[in-house]
Amino acid sequence: MKLQKFFLLAACASLAGVLCAATAPAKETTYVRDALQPFVDSGELPGAISILYKDGVQEVACVGYADVAAKRPISLDDPYMQCSQTKGFCGVTIAILVEEGKLSLDDPVAKYLPEFATLWIQTSNKDGVRTLTKAKNTLTVRMVMNHTGGFPFELPNFHQMGGWSRRMPLRSVAATAASQPILFEPGTKAQYSNVGIDIGAAVVEKISGKRWEVFLKERVLDPLGMTSSGFWPTDAQLAHQIELYDVKGGTPAKRRSDNPSMQRPYGDDRVFSSAGAGLWTTARDQLKFYKMLMNLGVGDNGARILKEETVKNVLAISSRPKGMGGYSLGLNAPENDADDQWFGHGGAWGTNCMVNWHRKQLKLWAVQLCGGPRPWDGAREKAANAFFQTTLDTTGEKAYTGRMK
Repeated sequence: MKLQKFFLLAACASLAGVLCAATAPAKETTYVRDALQPFVDSGELPGAISILYKDGVQEVACVGYADVAAKRPISLDDPYMQCSQTKGFCGVTIAILVEEGKLSLDDPVAKYLPEFATLWIQTSNKDGVRTLTKAKNTLTVRMVMNHTGGFPFELPNFHQMGGWSRRMPLRSVAATAASQPILFEPGTKAQYSNVGIDIGAAVVEKISGKRWEVFLKERVLDPLGMTSSGFWPTDAQLAHQIELYDVKGGTPAKRRSDNPSMQRPYGDDRVFSSAGAGLWTTARDQLKFYKMLMNLGVGDNGARILKEETVKNVLAISSRPKGMGGYSLGLNAPENDADDQWFGHGGAWGTNCMVNWHRKQLKLWAVQLCGGPRPWDGAREKAANAFFQTTLDTTGEKAYTGRMK
């Protein structure tokens, strides 16, 4: 049941430096590269990609290796597991349906998935006997997308079904979740939950009549030109992936071949999409998605995915009740719309991207790391602050008239 393959072949590793330089400003700053190189030299940090953006200028740093043993330099076109950053992609598909009037965030999930009409809360578990109470509150689409629905982080059989390399369809994940007790009354607390996001994706499937990954590809990935993002990498493409490493500050990083939360095989017909944490991408592609959010719904190529008002009011600001922390639809977002607020998301292996639409600023970080501590994080943050505080020469950017409006 293989869908259309999604990755372009990764560029030759020897071109890694050129790949980075191609998007860097004429007067290139090197704040992050300079800060991280000592950690790469010591072997503590195997490799990382940082992209900082402000005032139309990017600082791009590709430091270290995608594969340390092979001495293969890391590049913008190397695929990697972005894990929980997939949630923001699901949030955008929900926002598209809201914008088109096909869905309200306060619709009951049971309107689309009837098995959620009755939910049970586990109130105790003593001596192997569970006590369940029928939920009173109606579970809404808003709740499953902002982690207030009461669902656990993952299903009990999460690892047995391949982790985020799912072994069953999203609709089955949702049905299984509905058959399990939830943790609390919907809408009354926050509990980070991949299960909730998968339920949201199943709602998209019901409304659109398409598999979620097909809807995502047609409405988001293809219009933005994200040709290297998808759910089924081939063995040839995986040969160019950013390898996964265990890190511990002060000692060299050690490569690991697998992680139980996202298991091999990655690319055959046993794998189904996971909206909570399953999408593979590249730094070049991921930048296109987050620039679309930063630019209030329009990509750098001119493709409009969402209206400005939708990004501002649905994605860039929290949809939770006050006092539960900031979260919108699959994205960390502020509780208020102050000018200095950022929104975006991170992933399990350390990836992260945040944008500020008010200031038109962005900071992207791509690594594949398990464990810690990570002593370079402080140096990276200091370097990023220096970049954003520096007055940059943008005369060339302002003079360029060839970009699409």
